[in-house]
Amino acid sequence: MNPARRTLMFAALWTLAACQPAAAPVQQVPATSPTPATTPAAVDAVQEVKASMNRFLSARSFHARMVLEGGRPMASDMDYVAPDRYRITLPTGTQTVIGDTLYMELHGRVTQVPLPRETLAPWRDPLKLQQAQAGLSAERVGSDTVDGKAATRYRVRHAQPQATEFDYWIGPDGLPLQLRHAGTDNDGRPYTLLQTYSRYNDPTIAIDLPR
Repeated sequence: MNPARRTLMFAALWTLAACQPAAAPVQQVPATSPTPATTPAAVDAVQEVKASMNRFLSARSFHARMVLEGGRPMASDMDYVAPDRYRITLPTGTQTVIGDTLYMELHGRVTQVPLPRETLAPWRDPLKLQQAQAGLSAERVGSDTVDGKAATRYRVRHAQPQATEFDYWIGPDGLPLQLRHAGTDNDGRPYTLLQTYSRYNDPTIAIDLPR
């Protein structure tokens, strides 16, 4: 593979992998003074978060935007269509994933590269609920808005597979609208990751094989 194509593939994989919290100690996300609300029992908040993520995992399609600020800033957009189609839009170009194949578009040509399925896991389960069921805790912070939509904001923590903390916004329909995490990368540099979600179950989202 020539250097340009290799760089493009690494950029795509970095964007996907960047959703995974670094192993270094995390930093607490600063509060933004949401509207005060009565905090229910912690177990209720945990169940609400789990129910939201289960709804997310069941979505037939959605659009996501990721903005990474810090040592390696990057922004990307992604469309998903169940069960295994992704379109990732990066500054370097558009990448399409269908099943276990990454289709890289560069200079009008398409190159196919095998892609391990676990690479995409952070997009489908950003809270790592499949691994964190036993150690998950959550609290309801209060009412808020995300892009003009009403939301409830939660502070979510889990200890497995590593200690991690998120701020997590759920819309009235129980689906996640936004997720924010702050921490340090493997080089010790602070970062903030913001993921926003929209267009759930939108039948007009289509992802076809690149030509």
